[in-house]
Amino acid sequence: MTGAADVPGWVALATAALLLIGAALTATGTFGLLRLDNFYKRVHAPTLGSTLGAGAILIASMIWFTALETRLVIHEVLIAVFMTVTTPVTLMLLVRAAFTRDRKEREARDAAADTARQR
Repeated sequence: MTGAADVPGWVALATAALLLIGAALTATGTFGLLRLDNFYKRVHAPTLGSTLGAGAILIASMIWFTALETRLVIHEVLIAVFMTVTTPVTLMLLVRAAFTRDRKEREARDAAADTARQR
């Protein structure tokens, strides 16, 4: 690596803009996690925020290190692929587990109410 002083201004500007966009998207997802009222709504906001925010940050990293090393740096694409694939799968598994838990709790509550009515 040669140093940050050798990087053109447009690269620094594009990288800074993408980093700010990525940070803002990730922060928005975090605030959505804190603000929304139930689990099903809460799990959606950080998923979108982390995927889109990480994508913008990874693109910024690709631009910066491609300009800094004067060769194409694309290993961040692998990170982006893993983020894009694993985040929605994790969301789906968490929602299915919560839905199953809620259904079993509802069935137990209904069974207890039926037993109380029969007495």
